[in-house]
Amino acid sequence: MNQYPLWKYLLLACVLVIGVIYALPNLYGEDPALQISGSRNATMDSAAMNTAVSALKTADIPIKSTELKPGQLLIRFNDTEAQIKAVDFVKSALGTDYTVALNLAPATPAWLSKLNALPMYLGLDLRGGVHFLMEVDMKAAIEQAIERYSNDIRTLLRDARIRYAMIRAEEQGVRIMFRSESDREQSRKLLESELPSLEIDDIESENPGLLAKLSEQEIRDLEKNALQQNILTLRNRVNELGVAEPVIVQQGSQRIVVQLPGVQDTVEAKRILGATATLEYRAVDYEHDVQKAVAGTVPAGSRLYKDRDGNPVLLKQAVIVTGDQIVNASSGIDQQSGGPQVSVMLDAKGARSMLNFTKKNVGKPMAVVFIENRTETKLVDGIPVKSNKKVEEVISVATIRDVFSKRFQTTGLDSPQEAHELALLLRSGALAAPINIVEERTIGPSLGKDNIAQGFKSVVIGFLGVLVFMALYYRVFGLVADMALALNLVLIVAILSLLQATLTMPGIAGIVLTVGMAVDANVLIFERIREELRNGNSPQASIHAGYEKALSTIADANITTLIAAVVLLSYGTGAVKGFAVTLAIGIVTSMFTAIMGTRAVINLIYGGRRLARLSI
Repeated sequence: MNQYPLWKYLLLACVLVIGVIYALPNLYGEDPALQISGSRNATMDSAAMNTAVSALKTADIPIKSTELKPGQLLIRFNDTEAQIKAVDFVKSALGTDYTVALNLAPATPAWLSKLNALPMYLGLDLRGGVHFLMEVDMKAAIEQAIERYSNDIRTLLRDARIRYAMIRAEEQGVRIMFRSESDREQSRKLLESELPSLEIDDIESENPGLLAKLSEQEIRDLEKNALQQNILTLRNRVNELGVAEPVIVQQGSQRIVVQLPGVQDTVEAKRILGATATLEYRAVDYEHDVQKAVAGTVPAGSRLYKDRDGNPVLLKQAVIVTGDQIVNASSGIDQQSGGPQVSVMLDAKGARSMLNFTKKNVGKPMAVVFIENRTETKLVDGIPVKSNKKVEEVISVATIRDVFSKRFQTTGLDSPQEAHELALLLRSGALAAPINIVEERTIGPSLGKDNIAQGFKSVVIGFLGVLVFMALYYRVFGLVADMALALNLVLIVAILSLLQATLTMPGIAGIVLTVGMAVDANVLIFERIREELRNGNSPQASIHAGYEKALSTIADANITTLIAAVVLLSYGTGAVKGFAVTLAIGIVTSMFTAIMGTRAVINLIYGGRRLARLSI
């Protein structure tokens, strides 16, 4: 009567084996490690690895193991003290051409890694990591908007064949000077119709002029959009970096909070998050003499740049395509030159602009300008002062061989690493405005270990308390429920690892709550069995009736809790989501282990036998 078919036992055995395998990596922990990669002018190879290892041996710093991967070296240590001590020696030995970052590398055995069995991610409060408070430079966002309007106005007036003496972007707006009153009036009507968001004021001087200013509403919209675009861009960049479950949220009207669990070294994170690298495609001014421009006579409508070797290049001021019109980018190797390249795909507006330009300029040169905003810190009277520096350099000048629009390649980059990083930044989008890090906090792994120890202690205390109560109160049936509870914990950890979900302190609270709730179903079943026995039913009939009649009550109770967990998961943020994830997983696994798992064991113990009594 109370027997399972063979397939159900096999299913339970498979679930148990898979659960144990995918929960196992969490027992191995992580090794403190140094992650070393080459920058623009250097590549990571065996020679660089030998230099780093020799430096550590000379300094008598023990190494656990080394792993040389394409473009990256991972050196593992036995403890964080050796890891932190090793940083300075490796940096000194390799020089500034290499980036050395602190890291925590999973110590999972190779056979588990081949099965894609990985430890679950730990949140900032458990693993340690970095916390950034970033401020968006709204002044720069407004200046960029004024510069864009300046280019738009220049294009509008040129297309309408309205003569102007000067167009200049200023702090207040765009200053336009004319030679006649009629030109000014024509321009006013054109700008008011084409650019209604601008406020147009007269400038009274020797020559008539206009001042096109941003309205207050336009400024507010620009600041709001800059903040939202920067949040989106930072989220994309973090995703590209592969950081698990980051926290990126707005704080106030100008600030963004970024938390990166597991990242110990802030240097690499700051370099990628704060970078504003992008590209501009400009026409080369081959009609004028570059040397005269170097001497100080830069022709109107042109601008002097330098390439990476310091040679002067004269380019047109009008931009063909900007970085914000790039919708996708990928790095690779140029088949003709063998050098690194970035394949670029433009949006509809950028594709039209590029198509129109290449149609008219086949056989003429076009330049690619690499633009990066860097934040530099200098000591002034012993006080660190931060300043933004804009670096613009021509990375490629190539002749247009054919007409193209949406897809094309950019070459001239120094290394595959730079091509990879540029593609990453272009894919994730350009920052709408530079960001300055106003607060930077590193949460060490030792604090995370304390939190893990406290969380583990709370789970063990709750687990043991439930085990003892169930064993004393329900005898053999209680011991079976204890086995199911242990399997439930294994499955929760396995599912979190499979999903690569992030465990936080609130998540541990969800597990502790699940431990208590997991035996609720067994309590309902066992009490129903006892009730059936008191009514005079046989032990076998009581077992069958207990599981059958309690099922609807168990389902109702767990489904309502599951709905609450789903709502928390949908509308909660941060810590609330961590709690909801473990609660939802725990509800599903507890129903499986409490109903199907315990029934299988009870059937093995009591099924198919004549019983006078039950130990319940």
